Amino acid sequence: MRSKILTISQIEHTPTPYKFMAETKPQHTHCRTEETKKKLITRLRKIEGQVRAIEKMIGDDKPCIEILRLISSVTGALNGVWSETLNDHLKGCIKESLEKQDDSLVDELTDYLKKIR
Repeated sequence: MRSKILTISQIEHTPTPYKFMAETKPQHTHCRTEETKKKLITRLRKIEGQVRAIEKMIGDDKPCIEILRLISSVTGALNGVWSETLNDHLKGCIKESLEKQDDSLVDELTDYLKKIR
């Protein structure tokens, strides 16, 4: 199955199948600092710009290898955001949840990881 890359604004206005995170039910606190949040948003905006550049490159019939290189760059950048978010979740949200002897977030993360395998 081919993955579809969406911008943040598209995700906010996308029907349920793409909003798998909307399925989450447990309530928890936000696990990142304002500084970390700003850094992640900045990274995501750069990624969005790269995705727009890919679209333009395709429209302008740029060489495929150049497009592939930029796609690889975007993929790596998104993986970095994913890793940082997972790290924040483990060290913040899940740690706090376990301190309260609530393992619902562990179950939620386990279910999510099973879905993406």
